[in-house]
Amino acid sequence: MMRKQTIQYDSLVDALVAVSKRLSRYETRYRLESEEFFNGYSRGQMADEADFVEWANDYRHYLVIRSQIDQCLRHAA
Repeated sequence: MMRKQTIQYDSLVDALVAVSKRLSRYETRYRLESEEFFNGYSRGQMADEADFVEWANDYRHYLVIRSQIDQCLRHAA
């Protein structure tokens, strides 16, 4: 059973950097871009092994953070 972990970051940028580093490690290990992986995973083309579940969750988190940063930038402009 996987334990859910909550990590607090000082800023959205810090969170983006941290999750991007994790994504990069998966991309290097599996020689696949995160977006390609996630598209296949979402269509059920990848196994539900722990690494892939964590990678998918990290990619979802990445998308949320990017959206939040984009919103902040739009409101600041």
